Amino acid sequence: MDLNRLKNYLNTVHRIGETTWNVLAPLFVKKNLIKGEHFIKIGSYAKKIAFLDEGYLRGYYRHLDGTEYNKHFFKSPAFIGGYSSLVTGNPTQIGQEALIDCVIYEASYSKVIKLSNSYPELVWLFKGLAEQFLVQKEYREIQLVLLEAAERYQIFRDEFPELEQIIPQYQIAAYLGVSPTQLSRIRKKMTQ
Repeated sequence: MDLNRLKNYLNTVHRIGETTWNVLAPLFVKKNLIKGEHFIKIGSYAKKIAFLDEGYLRGYYRHLDGTEYNKHFFKSPAFIGGYSSLVTGNPTQIGQEALIDCVIYEASYSKVIKLSNSYPELVWLFKGLAEQFLVQKEYREIQLVLLEAAERYQIFRDEFPELEQIIPQYQIAAYLGVSPTQLSRIRKKMTQ
């Protein structure tokens, strides 16, 4: 099992020594997610985290009327998991679904956290990951509030150039906070 991408990714967040890596690495198990499969379903209790080694997932909400809103797209390399559920013990409100076939390395959240009691550099690693997530969340919220739909669409195209060929237009529209018809108009205007 090749965990080099995971190790390299973690070292960009906070450098961890070989001793820590040697106890952390065995907790991660390779798993394949097929297109349409969930890493975590809405309403379930999160127990695992995972490193997305290959592929794309979406994080989404579902309104009471059944309408889905894409909150986030994950592209490798990235960490995935129902973080609110992991921390609070409540069911997750956000599902995470594979948009294409994916390769992940998953681990028990409780086992990883338990290691941090003996390996303090993991605390700094988790702090760094949490800071990254907060910055990304704030950036996304600013986009939704302050930018026009066409600007958000251009950012989407810059950040996820492959996704436009992979997912249906309604999922992109759900991410941008517009209707599929509005997105169609934006796309048409940009090509003129």
